[in-house]
Amino acid sequence: MSNQFELEHIGINTENENEALALASQLSFIFNLESRHGQKSEFAGKYFECMKAPYLGKHGHIAMKTEDLEAAVEELKEKGIKFNSSTAAYDDQEKLKNIYLEEEYGGFAIHILQK
Repeated sequence: MSNQFELEHIGINTENENEALALASQLSFIFNLESRHGQKSEFAGKYFECMKAPYLGKHGHIAMKTEDLEAAVEELKEKGIKFNSSTAAYDDQEKLKNIYLEEEYGGFAIHILQK
């Protein structure tokens, strides 16, 4: 069975905290979204994460979520997709919570999360 994926958010790289705050404020204004401050980023609603410093991906990252992350990882490996294992994060029970794909697509890293 194929795993289903949904868009979680788009992470946009900026050069610094001021740029991240300005971009999140602009996006919040345009789309009537609530702004939220995070430790490493500023948010405009739940769909835009404006990074306070450049991170993975030339332009940023696309976060996708799925019901069964470990099954999704196996499915993608069967398709020849490789993962950046240094980005893997685990919960208290050592279950995979999220991981980035190794390659960029259209200048974006892709981050897959457990739903």
